[in-house]
Amino acid sequence: MPTEILMPALSPTMEEGTLAKWLVKEGDTVSSGDLLAEIETDKATMEFEAVDEGTIGKILVDEGSEGVKVNTPIAVLLEDGESADDIGDTSAPSEPAPEAAKADAATEEAAPAATEKAAPPAPKAASGDRIFASPLARRIAADKGLDLSQIKGSGPHGRIVKADVESAKPSDKPAPAEKVASPAATPTPSGPSGDAIAAMYQGRDYEEVKLDGMRKTIAARLTEAKQTVPHFYLRRDIKLDALLKFRSQLNKQLEGRGVKLSVNDFIIKACALALQACPDANAVWAGDKVLRLRPSDVAVAVAIEGGLFTPVLKDAEMKSLSALSAEMKDLAARARDRKLAPEEYQGGSFAISNLGMFGIDNFDAVINPPHGAILAVGGGKKKPVVGDDGELTVATVMSVTLSVDHRVIDGALGAELLEQILQNLENPMVMLA
Repeated sequence: MPTEILMPALSPTMEEGTLAKWLVKEGDTVSSGDLLAEIETDKATMEFEAVDEGTIGKILVDEGSEGVKVNTPIAVLLEDGESADDIGDTSAPSEPAPEAAKADAATEEAAPAATEKAAPPAPKAASGDRIFASPLARRIAADKGLDLSQIKGSGPHGRIVKADVESAKPSDKPAPAEKVASPAATPTPSGPSGDAIAAMYQGRDYEEVKLDGMRKTIAARLTEAKQTVPHFYLRRDIKLDALLKFRSQLNKQLEGRGVKLSVNDFIIKACALALQACPDANAVWAGDKVLRLRPSDVAVAVAIEGGLFTPVLKDAEMKSLSALSAEMKDLAARARDRKLAPEEYQGGSFAISNLGMFGIDNFDAVINPPHGAILAVGGGKKKPVVGDDGELTVATVMSVTLSVDHRVIDGALGAELLEQILQNLENPMVMLA
């Protein structure tokens, strides 16, 4: 039976994408692991691999098509002995699915009608997470009465393929219809519509800029963050003179290795160690619970054309300053080229946004859910300060603001975390101990 190839979800948050380029054509023979197409998500262009073997019988979505919903059929794969004549009319109604699949279908948005021999809709686990399985594997599982949530996938990224379901044994009792959590409510647009605003500027010279996937995602996530995350803000001034002197000495010694540490490298290390000193603050909000992380996975905002990425430096507390510097340079370069894999910019419990290099003295950053906090870093400025001996002196002072999710971190804990960051930066040698 012909098998539909569906638009993949290349990241947990992906809902639609652009089919940038086909790497195969109708009539080509493919095997599991072969590259089929390049898919543009809101963040990056990624390659899509085949999970079954067969022949490309028909391409349903043209190159360059935008807004293709996840699980939309994009091509048809033929097995041995099948021909394009077996594909039939793609507008024909599908056969009734098993009860569990019907329960899923009732919760999904209406999708294009499938062929008479199409695979059942993509199932979901009891937790509400989508199960990644090939269309052929889903169809065989439905025929055999198998619960896909109980099968371990051997395909790319854990995807369930034909061999996995053929070797699996039916359970003693049928899987109950799964309960799928209702999708989170989309923020209701407020204010006048786009057309109403455009009408206000009728007769004026302007350019309409189309929103790409990244800008739409940024708008949606930050609107959600400000509407749903109870932010509060903690501010401190940090004296940088000791750090600047120590950094200069280190850079001279590391010159032969081609290493040049930035102030931002020290900030990353200071935050990673502070999270270890305040483990209750190394946490994320998970809807009905808080997850406390053991490693310090620190995200750093990187501006790119048209938006930004927040690549994550994992286990940052364990890495040397030179290792953090090299990793950050690599992540930032690939972020600007939109070459990061989803696992490189998703996750983490804490973020840093540094606008000091742009001449900003201080600002309040918006928390990137599900993170518990984000540190907004301003530029270092020469300022008059009162020394420990009561004498007026001049110091290089950097203003920082910690934006905190009050559901995860209370005021006293947030203040303790910020104090630890301050102590690490004002006494930089302790970070090497």
